[in-house]
Amino acid sequence: MEGIYKNCQSCGMPLSKDPLGGGINADGTTSGKYCSRCFIDGRFTKPDMTVAEMQALVKEKLRDLGFPPPMGWFLARSIPKLERWKVQ
Repeated sequence: MEGIYKNCQSCGMPLSKDPLGGGINADGTTSGKYCSRCFIDGRFTKPDMTVAEMQALVKEKLRDLGFPPPMGWFLARSIPKLERWKVQ
């Protein structure tokens, strides 16, 4: 059974901020592990993405949202510890 997480285990976004309330599993249920930007129909939206690419994407998105660069760096550095990336 899938655990309940506060943050997406792919990008680190707070699941409470996900406009769809989470990603979608293959059976149509809401994922309690991944956000809707990372996970749809039981698959990652960018399956070939590397952890470094995800970190760069998160830093860019946070910058676009007005976060200062040090905050983006701080949040992105924890991405390798998330469930999706532990297997790489």
